[in-house]
Amino acid sequence: MTILTLLYVCGGGLGLYLGAEWLVRGGAALALRIGIAPLVIGLTVISTGTSAPELVVSVNAAATHDSTIVLGNVIGSNIANLGLVLGLAAMIRPLRVEQQVIRREIPVMLAASGLLCLMLWNGFIARWEGAVLVLLLVAYTVISVRMAQRATSAAVPAIEQRWGTGWSVAVVVGGLAVLLPGAHFFVLGAVEMATHFGLSPMVTGLTIVAVGTSMPEIATSCVGAWRNQGDLAIGNAVGSNIFNLLGVLGISALLFEVQGVGVSVMDLLVMLFFACISLPIMWTGFVISRREGVLLVLTYALYITWLLQTV
Repeated sequence: MTILTLLYVCGGGLGLYLGAEWLVRGGAALALRIGIAPLVIGLTVISTGTSAPELVVSVNAAATHDSTIVLGNVIGSNIANLGLVLGLAAMIRPLRVEQQVIRREIPVMLAASGLLCLMLWNGFIARWEGAVLVLLLVAYTVISVRMAQRATSAAVPAIEQRWGTGWSVAVVVGGLAVLLPGAHFFVLGAVEMATHFGLSPMVTGLTIVAVGTSMPEIATSCVGAWRNQGDLAIGNAVGSNIFNLLGVLGISALLFEVQGVGVSVMDLLVMLFFACISLPIMWTGFVISRREGVLLVLTYALYITWLLQTV
């Protein structure tokens, strides 16, 4: 492990923070300008942008026939998004949950998670199954935008209310332009660390790569919670999970058949567990409290501890 590795991790972390700050502020302003709720911006624009590292890593891994990284990245990122991302964001500030998330987004995430388990039943995800996942993502995105409700100016801080549409888009693009390279260098350094400590490819995918590619979601959701933009934080985490299952895995399988090598039943069950417990946690008072945030983070930490002990 070299000094360059540490510089990758530290420099990437700085890029993640700055990019997340701009992405949240630009996303909130954009929601106001185009007349849709910040939640929908989080579920679509921001979640797609912050999931770009997962997409790049998974497609590159699929191209080299490294299915363990593809599936480990998607499954591990989804576990991290609900256990680590939402947990940390709620610890910063309790997150208010829109009823739309409980009525539609959580069921969609649960259905997509179950669909992944069914597709892996025969040991691989074929190209036609990848096409089905991509089509489902397109349908979900179109329906989400069409059903979006108009935002209220009270949800956006005064300074962002003065931004025009063009400037709001520029801030979002600028945030992504800093966020994604930050994630790339962070993952690069983290994977080198994992190799140095002798972790297997599947464990690396479920832990280092998954958390590394989820760093944009972590940074964006935590900054969103800090700036009292809970809708963006929740929409980003849940939307990223949906995009990972339908988009990242779908595009990867559409281009290159994905084998279910190295995926254990326990990993799939843990992913389903976090998806299932998110519903009652959000339902209780329509708020994710700090206590529930701590519970999510501790549960995620227990899973990672168990996973590392199986190496």
